Amino acid sequence: MKDEVPADLRVRTRDFALRVIRLYSAMPKTTLAQVLGRQVLRSGTSVGANYREAYRSRSKAEFIAKVGDCLKELEETSYWFELLSDSGVTPASVAAPVQDECNQLLAIFTSISKKAKAAHS
Repeated sequence: MKDEVPADLRVRTRDFALRVIRLYSAMPKTTLAQVLGRQVLRSGTSVGANYREAYRSRSKAEFIAKVGDCLKELEETSYWFELLSDSGVTPASVAAPVQDECNQLLAIFTSISKKAKAAHS
């Protein structure tokens, strides 16, 4: 399914994961920050791994499923970003750029998913 998804998303999702890692590393060492931080770290870094699996999928159905996993992880990551900002653990100004990238990736993967499903029908 390589022909349907831009290869540069491999780089972009890896860069997103690195931004999430840096955000987590800069968080306070309070229990609340670390609990929320580990959640965003897990979901934010798994997007790229799932995308790589989609990129190398063996069938259209597998591709659609893996892109769906990317979307689920991005939605979850967005939720944790909201909690980090709204709880005051991470200043909105710090989380906003990474949250924006998360939203952009959500839009990209939503488009990919819709096109793949339409082509699969």
